[in-house]
Amino acid sequence: MLASLIQPLQLPSPNKDAFGIETQSSRTRSMDKLLHDVESLFDAPLRPRSLHAMSEQLQAEFRTKLQSSNICMLPSFHYALPTGHESGDFVALDVGGSTFRIAIVHLSGKESAREGMDIKRMKSFVIDEPIRDLKGKAFFDWMAARIEEVLGSDKSATVPLSMAMSWSFPIEQTSTRSGSILTMGKGFRATHGVEGQDLYELLMDSCKQRNLQVQLQAIINDSSATLLSQAYRDPSTRLSLILGTGMNSAIYLPVSALSQDKYGSRSEDWHASAKDVLVNTELSMFGKDVLPASRWDQYLNATHHMPDFQPLEYRVSGRYLGELVRLILIEAIETADLFSGMMPAKLQEPYSLDTGTIAVFESDSTSTLCKAAIAFASAHPLPAGRMPSTRDLYFVKQVSRLVSGRAAALVATAVHALWSLQHSLVASPKTVDTQLAQQPRTHATVACNGTVMEKYPGFRSRCQNHLDELAIMSGQSRGAISIEMAPESSVFGAAVAAASESEV
Repeated sequence: MLASLIQPLQLPSPNKDAFGIETQSSRTRSMDKLLHDVESLFDAPLRPRSLHAMSEQLQAEFRTKLQSSNICMLPSFHYALPTGHESGDFVALDVGGSTFRIAIVHLSGKESAREGMDIKRMKSFVIDEPIRDLKGKAFFDWMAARIEEVLGSDKSATVPLSMAMSWSFPIEQTSTRSGSILTMGKGFRATHGVEGQDLYELLMDSCKQRNLQVQLQAIINDSSATLLSQAYRDPSTRLSLILGTGMNSAIYLPVSALSQDKYGSRSEDWHASAKDVLVNTELSMFGKDVLPASRWDQYLNATHHMPDFQPLEYRVSGRYLGELVRLILIEAIETADLFSGMMPAKLQEPYSLDTGTIAVFESDSTSTLCKAAIAFASAHPLPAGRMPSTRDLYFVKQVSRLVSGRAAALVATAVHALWSLQHSLVASPKTVDTQLAQQPRTHATVACNGTVMEKYPGFRSRCQNHLDELAIMSGQSRGAISIEMAPESSVFGAAVAAASESEV
């Protein structure tokens, strides 16, 4: 359980009195009491049996949403996983909120060097305010100009290069390579005058005006790209997890697992070809009535501009880990004399405590936590230039460990629930002829990406430890579900999507 993974921190000894006898001030007792309160709320609910029961409840929620929801458990148009033998050069586009990345990716088969995936060249372009202000066709003309810049001599190839795009914005997809563009948010004005038009046509028209020899084959989201990129390397990959500022997951399921209403008006050819389908779970939206909630979780949710919308994300993603710690620290300052009761001015601002800052606390192995002290003081200086005491710093470190430790346990539980759902659906007689059923089920790989999983100290290993415990409780062996990082998954996944669709 979590307590076995997080060794309790011993706060430095309080001062000794004139006779050399250690004494505890009321401040020390109060801080210890609050720390015990945090531990009971964040650690106690995470015993293995409790997590396993949570997994079963999440599975029930997944099954309900597979049949009824129009905002989660959404089937894509992608029904074929890569064989790992696809080869060639592909143009991969990764369109995010602040960066547009373009890569020429060479696939040579997983038996070759570098696992068969290599970036021949790649360039990133900042999407700043002037670019976000581009309206309609002007934005796609800008994209095409950047593609031309990266293609270089390849732009006039005799055979068009297959291209795929990881699109980090809303879209009502109508095929593997087309969909109606929806309001993008994040300050973008690109949909002005073209909202509802086909994203494929908008981009390809701009590319054709520049005589670019490219053909858009696929549009995917980041969770699907992560799954596809790892599946190219490892055929046991059937799940993906994105855990950074936000979170999401994709899963490969039998078509029959979802209600027919979910598929809309797809062609008979699609239904004839598709036995399994890549599903965007929108995992962040699950768990409202399942996940443990402390008073700080309840406050975060109540003050959020979209309360209850993404209950799992509010507990585990990079945007919220620092915020939960901030709320606890404010209570500690006001009631337990943390920082001698002095409130850093900026700490009162919502979301001002960055998750990167609490990560420094967890990675600081010095006895005085000097690195953490510098990081915290630079972002949240105390009044009059005071510095936090070592006891204060250790309190912040323990709170950070409890918050991130609970997040790791809940992420593992959600992944286990998805794996269990998939395992049960694949075992169903209705799916015996699917590609899924033909794969051995003794081991499953979860393809991961995102800064929390990649960079937060010890997060991935804690997730894996919980997954091992849950797998054993499910009658499987330790390591039956393994987390594997999928580097550069947006561009590699887009390239794999283009390759897969080119061969269909």
